[in-house]
Amino acid sequence: MVKRAVPAAILVLTVFAFGMSRADVAPLMTKEQLLTILGKPDVVVIDVRNTYDWEKSHAKIKGAVHENGMKFGSWKDNYPKDKTLVLYCA
Repeated sequence: MVKRAVPAAILVLTVFAFGMSRADVAPLMTKEQLLTILGKPDVVVIDVRNTYDWEKSHAKIKGAVHENGMKFGSWKDNYPKDKTLVLYCA
């Protein structure tokens, strides 16, 4: 059984048609705010923990995908530019 762990603060990175928003202006989101948007089709939740921590963890957000946070540039274009990307590291 996968537990739904929601970190206290989550970085929300919105992808716009003209490119990525800058991380230094990306808003933080509370776990309560995240709970209100989980499962919406325009939201992609991305777990950016290192692979070892992610594999060993029993606390994962249901439906989240895993990406290497240190290699953002290699995967950022895999997601539609009209989606809101929610990056978290628990």
